[in-house]
Amino acid sequence: MKILVLFCGGTLVMEEDERGSLLTPALDRAIENLLSMETRLGELADIDVACIDNIDSSNIRPGHLDRVATVIGENYDSHDGFVVTHGTDTMAYTASALSFVLRGLGKPVVLTGSLIPGRRIESDARRNFVNAVRVAGMDLSGVFIVFDRQILLGSRATKVSESRLDAFTTVNGSAVGDIRVDVRLHEHASRSEGSPELHTGFEENIAIVTLAPGMPRAVLSNLVESGIRGMVLRGFGTGNVAHEYHEAIERAAELSIPVVVTTQCLQGTTMMHLYDLGVKLLDLGVIQAHDMSLESTVTKLMWALWRAESVEGVREIMHTDYCGEIRVPRAA
Repeated sequence: MKILVLFCGGTLVMEEDERGSLLTPALDRAIENLLSMETRLGELADIDVACIDNIDSSNIRPGHLDRVATVIGENYDSHDGFVVTHGTDTMAYTASALSFVLRGLGKPVVLTGSLIPGRRIESDARRNFVNAVRVAGMDLSGVFIVFDRQILLGSRATKVSESRLDAFTTVNGSAVGDIRVDVRLHEHASRSEGSPELHTGFEENIAIVTLAPGMPRAVLSNLVESGIRGMVLRGFGTGNVAHEYHEAIERAAELSIPVVVTTQCLQGTTMMHLYDLGVKLLDLGVIQAHDMSLESTVTKLMWALWRAESVEGVREIMHTDYCGEIRVPRAA
């Protein structure tokens, strides 16, 4: 069994300075910190390491995501599975993005990290890393996050706590499996064969706006006129947006800027036909996110804008289920 670890940095290899702040060590030191957490990894698999970068995950950019996917593609035939070590802050964004880029996976790509540096005695890093290697060697296909006791579908995962060791959960779905004494995959865990098709490329010039009662309408108006290529608008409840912002959304339509409306609720879906506010937005051409997570909505829009030539092309991509990330009602 051969597993390729794609190293992106993160808390699991960080060290404390004299003030107690966490710092990213030099690359050689960081790799040493990673591999020394468990010296018996060779009992599970032959481990190779490819360095993508050594950064805090808040600094992750789309170029890093393309690089991860490219390295996986280059090493796909020579390895049985892949582990991406990553900081937790943007891990769900990376997992969602890789789910769209790596189409047709027949092997597991597993993201993991920790909330406590691996050098601390109380760290969760060792367990998460070891379990990620275990899952990466299983008969499983797709992009996943392994964290604490759960195996989560990458395109449905989100971070919900900055300090609880079970920091991630699934949005509008259920876990793929559980980490117990053994690793237990659920019946809906995906297994398939094949080699991935790489569909790299993301449009970075988008805006994400969370509405709040009384937010100045100029916030949206100025963004629409700023040259952005797309917008994710986090509406209330089922996707409602106050009348005062509709003029800016109408202007976005005139400029062929796709506006994707999602809900601020962690669980649930947009059902914009239920209220007059939502119906008027649909008439203006907004795109419903339906039950996608925020991370999937954002990365999918960036991915769609790279390859679609029109708002309708973006809509078609946004409403296509590529990796279990969305359920679109038949009437939508």
